[in-house]
Amino acid sequence: MDLRSEKIQRILSKYKFHDVAVEELQKIYRIYPEMMPSTGTYTFSDNTQKDLLKLFSNVPVNYGGRSYNIPIQLWLMDSFPFTPPICLLRPTSNMVIREGKHVDKEGRLHLPGLHNWDYPKSTVVGLLTEMISKFEEDPPLSSKMTVDNKDPHELLAFVSNLQINDGGRTHDQQNIKVSVIGGGDLGMSSVMSILSKCKVDKLVFIDIAESSTKGGSTDLEMFSLPKVEVSKDLSASAGSRVVVVTANSWSSEQSYVSVVQNNVDMYRGIIPTVAQLSPNAVMLIASQPVDIMSHVAWRQSCLPPTHVIGAGCNLDSERLSHILDINLNAHKPAWVIGELSDNKVAVMSKTGHSSNVQPEIAAGSSSTKPLLDRAFEMMKNRGQRSWSVGLSIADITNSILTNKMKTHSVSTLAQGWGGIGAEVFLSLPCIMGTNGSMRLAGVSLGQEEDSKLRESVTSLSNLISQLRI
Repeated sequence: MDLRSEKIQRILSKYKFHDVAVEELQKIYRIYPEMMPSTGTYTFSDNTQKDLLKLFSNVPVNYGGRSYNIPIQLWLMDSFPFTPPICLLRPTSNMVIREGKHVDKEGRLHLPGLHNWDYPKSTVVGLLTEMISKFEEDPPLSSKMTVDNKDPHELLAFVSNLQINDGGRTHDQQNIKVSVIGGGDLGMSSVMSILSKCKVDKLVFIDIAESSTKGGSTDLEMFSLPKVEVSKDLSASAGSRVVVVTANSWSSEQSYVSVVQNNVDMYRGIIPTVAQLSPNAVMLIASQPVDIMSHVAWRQSCLPPTHVIGAGCNLDSERLSHILDINLNAHKPAWVIGELSDNKVAVMSKTGHSSNVQPEIAAGSSSTKPLLDRAFEMMKNRGQRSWSVGLSIADITNSILTNKMKTHSVSTLAQGWGGIGAEVFLSLPCIMGTNGSMRLAGVSLGQEEDSKLRESVTSLSNLISQLRI
């Protein structure tokens, strides 16, 4: 495969695993010499763009005793081959996309091999083999009908492509769908809380085998809750507005880094797939440690940072605001920020609960500190039980689905906030809506609070640098 052109070299130089990517491209060329590379700018669902390599070819498919060429295009992410390509049909002007199990209406392919991508076991050559097999079972394209073109195979393909409208929602209208990935108490609590709090058309509960926090899926299947679909396949999450990840993979490893690495390895089999299946979703992370796993999910998903958040200190923030409002008669929102650890600190809003003005964080002062310290002391004995975290997750989910623009303290990319230069995730007050999160502006904190935040930044940066993401 000729990769010598200046454009290709320029794009390839930005690939994170350059040498491995080149090796894989040469393997593809040996089996499919007609598949040629070129460069292009891929536009993601949030309108962000990235210069990437793409491969184009016609895939030969036999169907009904006849041979057809199916034009396809593969966009290779800059983390290729450790993340799967984005695979698209590229029909000519006389072809019609047949939406089906493995093809959406835009012509994007959703094959098992993409969903379960695990390099080096997974390769583009293997993916193309699977693609041909699936296309021969159910062709993804048919010819447009014309007066002179009435081949029975094409007529059959055209008819099978029709969608029936029963007078309700049309096929193209998007349902409100939420997916929860990971079983156990927290997964179940999240499902029940979201069902109670949020208006959803479908809630998918995926109890994955790799997670050590399993359970609940059998009970949900037995009692057949309305709107709940139970699955063990990540592809069931496709088209979600919000994806909640509660899965954890604990082990008996002695080293804390090794324990966290197990979670990171498990995420590698979940996050890229889920991001491809629901590219417009907001990903809400509740796995532990939440600040690290939110950071990992953002890196692995290639989604914008506004679309990957962690449950973080939202529960503590809601408790803090409630205590200040009910017990201490201070009627202003407050948030717990920083790392979900002993280093977390409290901040208060400049404006009251009833204000229609966008909230702003008040700078640290000697007048608010005693009040916040007292409220913090009153919170001390309240643990983070699964059901309470589930309620917190449901509240964040509701703000996203309803575009509520409520301010939550969620784990988000903190780089650039309050002078933080490192790439870390910390809980910060963020306005949450359909388009994800928007941080409130940073302020000057008190010396003690600033010191705790800086300590967390150093600690989290240290840990993330030791992980193989």
